[in-house]
Amino acid sequence: MVVPLQTTLGSPVAIAGTAGLFALFLSATAHIAARNVLGDVAVRNAFGVGPLPAGVAVLSTAFDVSAALALPVALALDAAAVKYLYGRSWRLTAYIVVIHVVVSIILGALVFSLLALWQSAPG
Repeated sequence: MVVPLQTTLGSPVAIAGTAGLFALFLSATAHIAARNVLGDVAVRNAFGVGPLPAGVAVLSTAFDVSAALALPVALALDAAAVKYLYGRSWRLTAYIVVIHVVVSIILGALVFSLLALWQSAPG
């Protein structure tokens, strides 16, 4: 029996490492977003936000689910986690989620660009 996570995507250890690093990245950007909107907040709350969208991303990739379906699920889970962990109104929660998306895109593009630049360096 072939398990979907063992087909062409790599070993389970590589998948777990990718999911863990992505969850850590999303937790860091969630903390930046919450701190930007709410001021001084506990960093431990962000560690509850990051793994949910990261899990959706990894599972949707593993099972070849369309991004058009996975993205709304990830955003809904992100909003639910922010609402539960920070205890704010839905309006403020939506604002935090929008800032989280923007910060994740900007920081992700920056990190990817720096890695691409580093790999293209001579010698």
